[in-house]
Amino acid sequence: MRRAAFCLVALAAALFPAAGLADTASKPQAESPVPAEHAAWTRLLKTYVKAGSDGLTRVDYAGLAASQADRAALDAYIAGFADRDMSAKTDGNFAAWANLYNAVTVRHIVERYPVKSIKDGYLTGPWKEVKVQAGGREVSLDAIEHKILRKTWGTPEVHYSINCASYSCPNLPAKAWEAASLNKDLDAAARVYINHNRGVTVTAKGLKVSEIYNWFEADFGDSKEAVIQHLLSYAEPDLAAKIRANPKIVGYQYDWSLNDAAKLRKPVKP
Repeated sequence: MRRAAFCLVALAAALFPAAGLADTASKPQAESPVPAEHAAWTRLLKTYVKAGSDGLTRVDYAGLAASQADRAALDAYIAGFADRDMSAKTDGNFAAWANLYNAVTVRHIVERYPVKSIKDGYLTGPWKEVKVQAGGREVSLDAIEHKILRKTWGTPEVHYSINCASYSCPNLPAKAWEAASLNKDLDAAARVYINHNRGVTVTAKGLKVSEIYNWFEADFGDSKEAVIQHLLSYAEPDLAAKIRANPKIVGYQYDWSLNDAAKLRKPVKP
C-alpha cells in the first residue's frame, strides 16, 4: 500500500477534471497547490474530536448533534462519495473508504444520540444495517470494512484506520486520512494504539490484548506468534521489553462503551 507517483496525479485529476492531466502537470505545484481532498471532514474532526490526557480521543457527539450547519456539512461530505470511482487499489481510495466509514459511523451515532454504545438497540451491532451510497452502489459499514478495505488491501493497517465509536477502538484521528501522508499516519495510529492499554496490557501471567487481534488474527499473520511480532514492531522500548520477557497472550479485552466526550471514561481494567 505504499504510495506511487501516479496516485498524486490521479488525485489532482479527480479534483480538477476540467483541466486534464497535461494542464495539471504543466503548472508548478507552488503556484497551484492541490488542496486537501477531505478538508471538509478534517474541519469537522478538528472541531468535534477531543484528545484526552489518557491517550484516547473522544467525540463531542452532543455538540455535533446541536449544530444544524455542521450536520448538513457532514451529510454533504458523505454524499460526495455516491458516484465517485473508488475501485482502484490506491492510497487515495484507501483513505476515501476509511474516511467514509468513520464519517458514516459518526453520523449514525449523532442521529441516535444519546446512546451508551454503538450496539444499543441491536442484537450484534449496526454494521450490516447502516448503509450509504458510495462508488455508484449501496454499501454497508460491514461491506466497507470486510469486503472492501480488508479484501482489497489486506493489511493490518486497515484496523487502525476505522473507528467503531467505542472506547476500545483505535482512535478516531483529529484529521482526515489523506493519500500524501497515509503510511506515516497509519504507522502513528498503530503505535498509539499498541502502546495504550486498550491494545496491550501486561499482567503477571502474560499479555491481555485487544479483541481485534483475536477477531482478525488472520490479518496479523494468522497465529498468536505473528500477532506478538506485529505488536513488537510498534511497541515502545519499555513495552517491547515486557512483551519479550513473557510473549504469551493469555486473554482478550474490549470495551464497547461510547467514545463520548461528554463523559470521562476509566481505563479498561486488566
